[in-house]
Amino acid sequence: AVNLSDLAAMGAEPFAVTLALTLPKIDHPWLHAFSQGFIKLAQQYHVDLIGGDTTSGPLTLTVQAMGAVPKGKALLRSNAKVGDLIYVTGQLGDAGLGLKIKRGLVCDNPAPALARFNQPRPRVAQGLALRDVAHACIDISDGLVADLGHILEKSGVGASLDWDKLPLSAEVQSYIQQTGDWQL
Repeated sequence: AVNLSDLAAMGAEPFAVTLALTLPKIDHPWLHAFSQGFIKLAQQYHVDLIGGDTTSGPLTLTVQAMGAVPKGKALLRSNAKVGDLIYVTGQLGDAGLGLKIKRGLVCDNPAPALARFNQPRPRVAQGLALRDVAHACIDISDGLVADLGHILEKSGVGASLDWDKLPLSAEVQSYIQQTGDWQL
């Protein structure tokens, strides 16, 4: 999913992946669950598994995703223009909150944040729709400020954000109100 998200951020249509899987030992329940999730995503996004490798050793997963975008239509970090508006798809911070929950944070309703952390949803349809509209785009899995910074640096522009207009789930809003932690 995270590989497909990177393709989506460029306006690319994914078509294939490779998978290299190294396992210390055969764990049938884990392999079943992993393969079911992998196959579900591949089918959902019409992606073919075209190769890879399986070996024995320390647990390692390496996925390479390939996609295509018409010539001149790729959404690059370097194409932002003065006057462009900044938009995000979905809500911000849920996966980060999910990670905090996995590390021991207690909250009233952990399920939505854990779902976003454990099963990220690539925005492929949005990336395809944006390639004729947006000048620049990026996957913000490293956080809005960090990834927006990459666009600003590559494009040589600045930005202003209205924190009060950021799309945040009730769980993230509650976390921020309780902790004051906007780093999420």
